[in-house]
Amino acid sequence: MAKISVVILAGTEQHSDLARVLNGIGLVQEAKEAGDDVELIFDGAGVSWIPELNDPDHKLHKMFESVKDRVAGACEFCCGAFDVKDEVREAGIPFLSEYQGHPSLRKRVAEGYEIVTF
Repeated sequence: MAKISVVILAGTEQHSDLARVLNGIGLVQEAKEAGDDVELIFDGAGVSWIPELNDPDHKLHKMFESVKDRVAGACEFCCGAFDVKDEVREAGIPFLSEYQGHPSLRKRVAEGYEIVTF
C-alpha cells in the first residue's frame, strides 16, 4: 500500500491550473480505489480552489465530492492570505497549521508519505 500526500498548489487564474487540479484529484481517486493511504492538501494559491470545487455547478464538483473524505485540510495561513477562510470553513475543510501556520510536509515525509504536487 502506498502512502501519498497530494498537494494542490495551482491557483485558479489559468486554464492549465484546472488541468493540474483535475490531475491531482484524479490521482487521489485512483489511490483511494487501490486502497492506498492517500490524502489531499490544499496549500498556497491552491486554497482558492476549495470555494470553486464546493460549488455544485462547477464541472469538477462531483469529482471533488468523491474524494472529500480524503481531504486532510487547507493551509490556514494561505486561506487567510487568499481571503477564503469563510468559504473553506463552510465547505467543512479543516485548517492545517502544523508548522508556522502551514501544513507540515516534513512531518508527512517522516511518516513515509510521498509528496506529489500539482
